[in-house]
Amino acid sequence: MEELYKFISEHYILPFYMIIWLVAMARYNTYFDTPLKYYPMYLMYTFLTELLGYFIKFHDEFQVVSDGEHNWYNVIIYNIYAVISFLFFYYIYWRIVQNKKYKEWIKIGAGICLASYIVSLFFQDPFYSNLYYADLIASMILLVNIGFYFKEKWMEPSSYPMNDNLMFWMSLGLAIFHIFFPFLHIIGYEAPEIWINYNFRDILKILILIMYGSFLLGVLIHKRRAFR
Repeated sequence: MEELYKFISEHYILPFYMIIWLVAMARYNTYFDTPLKYYPMYLMYTFLTELLGYFIKFHDEFQVVSDGEHNWYNVIIYNIYAVISFLFFYYIYWRIVQNKKYKEWIKIGAGICLASYIVSLFFQDPFYSNLYYADLIASMILLVNIGFYFKEKWMEPSSYPMNDNLMFWMSLGLAIFHIFFPFLHIIGYEAPEIWINYNFRDILKILILIMYGSFLLGVLIHKRRAFR
């Protein structure tokens, strides 16, 4: 029990992910036929990635790096997660937006995102470092996609308030997080003394809680007919 309490207190975000997934599944009938039908799979993938990251870091039998000095490194699974996550959200916004020009830009952005990760492999080892410059490019592209979506929503007539829309809460959480996330990662690698002195790790945790808190609020209060 003591070990379980320590695990939960130090990795409280993991139970939070599970709670969001459970709520998303409980309300799945309200968005199962929308572009967010794979949303619960994404949330579970997030939970399992974080859980695997914990086991790699603290249990030798799960290590993915053979170098004894760095056998606790779990960064490779987060690099893979980043690529899959960005492509997942690009797909959602490509499905959601109706403007054909926006759709083309989203496809172009997805191509640029993939190219940036491929190019990063020539300069950074994905087993030992986050591909943070590629993350920056991918985050900026995602923010542009969110901008396309919000622009369409504000220009179209609707009888439902924005806060009844699940896409609004998901987009809000993503926007708040990705405005800051890539820059925090770059600081963490390029200026670690600033990262430590200003407790940027805690700031990153707060941003994660804000993003997933927005996800949770969305699945809790949204109304089916207000979706888009």
